[in-house]
Amino acid sequence: MRFRYAATTVILFAVAMAYLESAVVVYLQRALSITPDTLFPLQSQSMVGDLGGIEVGREVATLVMLAAVGCLVGRRGVDRLGWTAVAFGVWDILYYVWLWVFVGWPHSPGTWDVLFLLPAPWSGPVWAPVAVDVALVLAGLATGREVIAGHIPRVTPLRGAGAAAGGILVIAAFMANAPALLDGRMPGWFPWPLFVAGMIVAGWGAAASLRSGRLAPTATD
Repeated sequence: MRFRYAATTVILFAVAMAYLESAVVVYLQRALSITPDTLFPLQSQSMVGDLGGIEVGREVATLVMLAAVGCLVGRRGVDRLGWTAVAFGVWDILYYVWLWVFVGWPHSPGTWDVLFLLPAPWSGPVWAPVAVDVALVLAGLATGREVIAGHIPRVTPLRGAGAAAGGILVIAAFMANAPALLDGRMPGWFPWPLFVAGMIVAGWGAAASLRSGRLAPTATD
């Protein structure tokens, strides 16, 4: 019951937050006369001056809010990270779902989007961040369930390094087109082999850590 309550709380928060953020994005695009279909090349008014700073601040605030709910629900460092991953994944998936409901965008999983602005623009087809989101949700739910059951995942230096290295590869794939975007050009080819390699390496680190909790003696609170 504790796992179901925690999962329901985090997911409902993420669904509501995704609705709020997608609604705000629609309002901003209407106010700036920007449509998702004309996102590339990047509109200068959304990237420079006060609006650029506000947008970066909004992204940071979003991450803080998602991490906060994970910290409130989790009891240990590892499951706090897991619940944060669940909140992030559900929020990001539902962000696209709500946008599709509101304005019919994205048109397909292959539609390109700007994902993040720090330290440079991240971009990629929608299927790529959604794939990351699904992995985060599954790993986060598994972590939360294992911790509640008393099976604490052991994140060794090797497993942690694997997860970090995989994440860096994924981020590198998302940032591969940053120079073109900053020059006002269209994004080019998405380096999906690099992306897939990162997902595999990060997935190994997470799976190995979860499996170690199953093999270790059951922990007690």
